[in-house]
Amino acid sequence: MPVAVRDDGETMTCLHCRKVFPVSGRSRYCGNACRQRAYRARQGTPPLPVVLKRAPKESTIYYCPECDTRYLGAQYCDSCDRFCRRLGAGGLCPCCDEPVALKDLIEGVTIMFSD
Repeated sequence: MPVAVRDDGETMTCLHCRKVFPVSGRSRYCGNACRQRAYRARQGTPPLPVVLKRAPKESTIYYCPECDTRYLGAQYCDSCDRFCRRLGAGGLCPCCDEPVALKDLIEGVTIMFSD
């Protein structure tokens, strides 16, 4: 017995969830939710955005552009009454207890490869 393809009053199987539903018009899905799920399944999941995280404030080195004083985790220079600029991640030097940025330590390093 032939089945009517797009005839109102007949039933059709949802292309996504395989549930039988009464046909109305040219619908191929049982509802909007299945239509959206099928679309998303065809398109694939979008890639997650890459989030570049900064170092926490407590481990960030700042310097005052006026007096060149460095601070660990403090964004304001009390002696100059100015906001400091961010140098990057860092910490206190174990020898002299002065704030040192990691990029200052890495800039002078030369890596030698041996065979």
